Amino acid sequence: MGGINRRELGHGALAEKALRPVIPKDFPFTIRVTAEVLESNGSSSMASACGGSLALMDAGVPISSAVAGVAVGLISKANPEKAAEIQDYRLLTDILGIEDYLGDMDFKLAGTNKGITALQADVKIPGLPLKVVMEAIQQATVAKREILGIMNKCIAKPRATRKENGPVVENIRVPVSKRARFVGVTINQVDEETFSVFAPTPGAMNEAQEFIGDLCKDDQEQQLEFGAIYTATITEIRDIGVMVKLYPNMSAVLLHNSQLDHKRIKHPSALGFEVGQQIQVKYFGRDPTDGRMRLSRKVLQSPAATVVKTLSEKQSISMGSSNGHTNSTDL
Repeated sequence: MGGINRRELGHGALAEKALRPVIPKDFPFTIRVTAEVLESNGSSSMASACGGSLALMDAGVPISSAVAGVAVGLISKANPEKAAEIQDYRLLTDILGIEDYLGDMDFKLAGTNKGITALQADVKIPGLPLKVVMEAIQQATVAKREILGIMNKCIAKPRATRKENGPVVENIRVPVSKRARFVGVTINQVDEETFSVFAPTPGAMNEAQEFIGDLCKDDQEQQLEFGAIYTATITEIRDIGVMVKLYPNMSAVLLHNSQLDHKRIKHPSALGFEVGQQIQVKYFGRDPTDGRMRLSRKVLQSPAATVVKTLSEKQSISMGSSNGHTNSTDL
């Protein structure tokens, strides 16, 4: 028990390097492999690589192949005439801690059945002949294959489905007209109509899909024609405008105050609107940014008639406030 030391960091980095090449580059999740090594006897890093490979397969991570590792040690006798040369030696496969401590080399090799993914050598003598290095690689390769055979008896390939506590990412199609409803929902946009949804578990993903399905259901939306005039029903009065429906089964759409009339108004009540009232509106397609419907009542109102009505109201006020005299004005 204690803090992480330099040796543990190095072994962890080696095990990570051994496993990284078999993980798909497009895997959408962050992976954390934890190896709880209770005793350091020989190569704990290679044991971590083997256990990490099994854990990744068990978790459903689609690694391309199983990875195993082994350590090879060296006991040598120096040449009495040339101290830098080896006179006799023995290579030891899967060394113990004492062999590592008293030996002349700690050579680690990890990889798949097809090749090597990580190598590390701790050489404690002045140098090694190439012949010894080649023999160490050959001996480690044989041991690696034997270990892979044992591992494959436990689990030979990644699980087809992840466990219930595994995270899930799926892509869904969202109509452009529904994008505005996703404010506050944790999703990532892939393209104009495709979104990537993350959930911590498959159960949560199912709930998210149901929620998104409710948001994106068609609402029996009719095919609207650009520039056509429709009869809309007011469903709600707001400070900034009125909510209207073009069809009973469609979602309500905001008709802003600026599109209600040519006159500038601060509240829809200025025009005498009430919930349930029907008004004529013109359809101008959808906003390219958020997909909202663009409706206008203002374009159907005659600006000239509004001016005439305003002048008429002013005239009536003037006629009624002239000390009983009646003024007439031709418009």
